[in-house]
Amino acid sequence: MAMITEEPTSKPSSPPLNPFNFWFYFTLSVSLLTLFLVTVSNLSTTPDPKSWFLTLPTNLRHHYSNGRTLKAQLAPHGDSVQVFTLQDGPTDSSTQVLIVHGLGASSYLFSKLVKTLGQNGVRALAIDLPGSGFSDRSVTVTESKAITGFGRVLEMYNEIKEKGIFWGFDQLVEQGYVNYDYAENEVRVSEVKSLRAVEVGPDETGRVLGQVIEALGVGPVDLVLHDSAFNLGANWVSKNLGFVRSVTVLDGAAGESAFPLWVLKVPVLREVVSGFGFVFDKVVRSCCLKPGGVLDSESHRVLLKGRDGIQSVVEMGNRLNSCFDVGEWGKLNGVKDLPMQVIWSSGSSDEWTRKGRQVAEVLPQAKFVTHSGGCWPQDATADELAEHIREFVSRLPKPIKASTKEEPVPDHIREMIDEATANVHHHGFSDHDHNDHGHGHGYGLEVGYPTDYGLRPEF
Repeated sequence: MAMITEEPTSKPSSPPLNPFNFWFYFTLSVSLLTLFLVTVSNLSTTPDPKSWFLTLPTNLRHHYSNGRTLKAQLAPHGDSVQVFTLQDGPTDSSTQVLIVHGLGASSYLFSKLVKTLGQNGVRALAIDLPGSGFSDRSVTVTESKAITGFGRVLEMYNEIKEKGIFWGFDQLVEQGYVNYDYAENEVRVSEVKSLRAVEVGPDETGRVLGQVIEALGVGPVDLVLHDSAFNLGANWVSKNLGFVRSVTVLDGAAGESAFPLWVLKVPVLREVVSGFGFVFDKVVRSCCLKPGGVLDSESHRVLLKGRDGIQSVVEMGNRLNSCFDVGEWGKLNGVKDLPMQVIWSSGSSDEWTRKGRQVAEVLPQAKFVTHSGGCWPQDATADELAEHIREFVSRLPKPIKASTKEEPVPDHIREMIDEATANVHHHGFSDHDHNDHGHGHGYGLEVGYPTDYGLRPEF
């Protein structure tokens, strides 16, 4: 019986690869990636301060025009920086509340709270810490740079370029060389000026608080420390009890902040978060607001991103006191006698509410109350927060002020004063002339209205 063998069928040959398809998709992918990176890079760049201000929405420009600026020093002998302040209420009120914002926020977060407190007879102030809001974001630093080798040749070239080619020829004709007679192994040091992001930690925050209180003449104050400002300002409170009448902790845990700092540290992620409004809104809603809460997140994004503010916020977060212990702080001499209040969000999560109760428990003298908003106050909760603060501070004893009662002046001394006053007026001086030079109280501060962006004339 013959064997029937089945011949194997040949597989159909696959069509040859078309190199055009490969290069088409490769080029398309590279182009899209390049477009994305360029877009992200453009999002991270900010215009000059004046151009930046002109692009701000009306509400932010209105917020700026309602405030005033003063100059403060972050270091004892350092350059001064401008600090933005917002205030409302009667200046002669015995109750004076100073609100300090937390990481990633600014005084704009408390604009409605300040206004509501002012309408209720409380003098309320909020500040932008350096590096945030409308306060200075950077300082000029001078660094020493060693110039050797090719750098010296380049410096000589730049000198000839600046003074002209004929200056170089004159040097060669008169001396046989260009006047750049440094020994071969000599290292020349050049002073280079550059801008550096403001670095604000507990020491700098305390120094600014002291200068603001002293400059505006508002002490002793009822201090409201929001979020990470509790970490930044607690050490100053313990060392300057004479400036503080009470402390209110507003959603301020010991070693953390509501806004996630890590999203600002990842290179591409921070550009995406700060560059796209809907992304920033998602981040804020996930960490700082109660579900369904309303917040003008776009204005906060603009303030955070503008004028290289992200780098300053990152530096502030890096300098938070990781060793800060609320319980130990509350037991310090003087601090344990301070009236305190803990106002905590009940609209975030049960875990966050428990954390607030823990803060109040280790501060036995603290009153604990909750508000219906998130970790960042919204406009809807401004009235609620204002009532908690007003009720608390109104029950405190009035601050003791120095007596202004004048001692009787002998007649012969009075005659000398009258004669001296007459001579002063005769030479053309007046009380107004003297007061024009009276800005600042101690610390060499200058206080005035915002003029950087041309909103108000200089006085």
